[in-house]
Amino acid sequence: MVAGQVCFAGSGPGDAELLTLKALRALQAADVILHDRLVSAEILELAGPQAVLEDAGKEGFGVQVSQADINARLVELAKQGKKVLRLKGGDPAIFARLDEELTACEEAGIAYTIIPGITAASAAVAAIGQSLTQRGRNTSVRFLTGHAMTGFADHDWAALARPGEVAAVYMGKKSARFVQGRLIMHGADRATPVTIIENASRPDQRVLETTLDRLPADLDAAGFDGPALTFLGLAPRQAAAALNDLKTELA
Repeated sequence: MVAGQVCFAGSGPGDAELLTLKALRALQAADVILHDRLVSAEILELAGPQAVLEDAGKEGFGVQVSQADINARLVELAKQGKKVLRLKGGDPAIFARLDEELTACEEAGIAYTIIPGITAASAAVAAIGQSLTQRGRNTSVRFLTGHAMTGFADHDWAALARPGEVAAVYMGKKSARFVQGRLIMHGADRATPVTIIENASRPDQRVLETTLDRLPADLDAAGFDGPALTFLGLAPRQAAAALNDLKTELA
């Protein structure tokens, strides 16, 4: 890291062993770390002893630090000559408002670097023993957000409703009923498999296997309160499902 610059890094899905070596070095070298809410405590504990931790977290439809305040703080710290680490959950380039913060740095004449991280979809699909793409099933996969700046996010529902389509929905718990309604309205099979993975890669990971028809009801019954990723069109592979059942019983 370089004094007076900002390093944007992804902390991955939460398991510290999935952190990249480059991100780990940044954690240990930074003077100030502005971290998101989803960055795990296990990862923050790896910060160097000189690092000051600042919570810059956001929660969908909840309490959050404004984006303008985060942008201003990044610029302020860099101009003080600090080694600034902006630490985001998952990968900083996926639903993490990276462009807005890069623009703030550019407009202030502040240099930056970007360190990618493992995104939630990669960790979650590994948890259910599946693949995001499969020959003969889907030639593309979509990464969607459950909500946008003005409410629930709209998408190409007709395309998503086609048989064999696979999509990873980030921040999709509150929008589950909305997504279900739009897909069924556009002809999706109610038996389409849906899997929700809470706290992917973490010790308290939980997996909910359901269908599009049962999605809102089963999600409400599960009572998930941690970060969760929803897969449309994917069910856990049998061996992975059995392992998750065993982990639930042992817990």
